[in-house]
Amino acid sequence: MRLDGWLLAVCAARTCMTSVFMTYAAVLPVLRTEWGMSGTAAGSVSTGFQAGYAVSLVVFSALVFLYSAWLSAVSALAFGFWARSYTTGLVLYTLVALSQGGTYTTAIMLIADRYPRERRGAAVGWLIASSSAGYALSLLLSGPSLAWGGYETAFVVSACGPVVGVVVVWLVLRGTPNVVHPPGTGVRFGTAVLKNRPAMRLILGYTFHSWELLGMWAWTPAFVAASFAVSGAGSVRAVELASYVSASFHLMGLAASSSMGRLSDGLGRRVVLLGLAATSAACSLAFGWLIAAPIAVVVVVGALYGFSALGDSPVLSTALTEAVSAPYLGAALALRSFLGFGAGAVAPIVFGRILDLTNVPGPSPTTWGWAFVTLGLGGLAAAYCARGLAPDRVKALRATPSVR
Repeated sequence: MRLDGWLLAVCAARTCMTSVFMTYAAVLPVLRTEWGMSGTAAGSVSTGFQAGYAVSLVVFSALVFLYSAWLSAVSALAFGFWARSYTTGLVLYTLVALSQGGTYTTAIMLIADRYPRERRGAAVGWLIASSSAGYALSLLLSGPSLAWGGYETAFVVSACGPVVGVVVVWLVLRGTPNVVHPPGTGVRFGTAVLKNRPAMRLILGYTFHSWELLGMWAWTPAFVAASFAVSGAGSVRAVELASYVSASFHLMGLAASSSMGRLSDGLGRRVVLLGLAATSAACSLAFGWLIAAPIAVVVVVGALYGFSALGDSPVLSTALTEAVSAPYLGAALALRSFLGFGAGAVAPIVFGRILDLTNVPGPSPTTWGWAFVTLGLGGLAAAYCARGLAPDRVKALRATPSVR
């Protein structure tokens, strides 16, 4: 489907909002030295961010997109100007995440109300692609900003994105109606969601998917920087180059999000989910062992990793909008996001702990394979959940009119 004006504006706002998400990951090798962090401590900052995001997705799902956008802009600026140690970084980065929930879950609900089923996968795909664009933008801004003025400059520059985003959100959503779906008679949350086997399988699949994806996002820039360092690049130059390469991985995720949702509209949700989850699991199991491989190999495998790890996200989101009735969709998305981003909050600190256990103490680990294997276990579990879904009825899906 083509991007209409409304969806284009929402996606642009989402891109701006998420332009602060990857800044910490981009400059992590430098921060480990500047802030004196072990791998576990470094992972805990990403864990605080993901935990805050998980909570925000539950709390803000009942609020307006615009309110969350304003809070995001303020907290991003606070992070940019005052995160100067492990403690302030942990607190302020978590605050950024706590303010972001209303720019994601509510956007999916707005799309579910606006687009029919046969176009919804593509529309949700564009939304998630816009997040990938924001992550890539975050990395692209962080690399030269770090080289020019240190991590402090990188933080401030990336914090400007949410400020632009809130202006875009205000312009586009002020004329968008707020649709309220009354619950059906005799139907409760337990029946509509918790006893809904397809919905719960999709929620579990998203949880394992998030474990793999968010752990990978938190640590891949540092891994790529370590690969450049092994090949002979200086420390700051390695981090700068890694930010550009990691940005390309997010651009692959952008391509996946904008295409896999549309592909699932045609081929069906199950087959696309299974193929992508199996591919990303294979990448997780192999990627960390490539630390001494030629950079070209790291880039190629990382690009496939970035594509497959994110590609199932719009399909999982779209499938859930079809499995749960409209009055309970917000609650189902909140539960899914809480579990998914909760798992994603644990993954970075587990990854960091495995790094500490499998390397000699210091800020430059050389053994990364076992840490990435822990992410691959999540990918395998997500593939198992996808395999258990009922076969798709693609023709019926196309023929069924939207009820929203």
